[in-house]
Amino acid sequence: MSSSVVYNRDIPLTDLGGGVSRKVLAHNDQLMIVEVRFEKGGVGSMHTHPHLQSTYVQSGRFVFTIDGVEHEVAQGDTIAFASDVPHGTVCLEAGVLVDIFNPMREDFLK
Repeated sequence: MSSSVVYNRDIPLTDLGGGVSRKVLAHNDQLMIVEVRFEKGGVGSMHTHPHLQSTYVQSGRFVFTIDGVEHEVAQGDTIAFASDVPHGTVCLEAGVLVDIFNPMREDFLK
């Protein structure tokens, strides 16, 4: 496994629709970091995946539904998701989430 330096300015922003966009930043086979930008009202639909995930709220305010329970989070808050736990979010105040996955999300590179 090699090391890499990724400059945010060099990564294209991918529009996911509905006021949500993302940048896949540094990654290797075991780890991936992703910047996800939300406009107010943007929705990260409910989903599951086998990856471990940790999310850092860089800015904004969000309501996450995690395994059926709602949690309001804001700048500086963090969430650790277990594998295969249903989760999604609604953005209350425009902001940025930083998601870290183990292993990396191959589906994000397609």
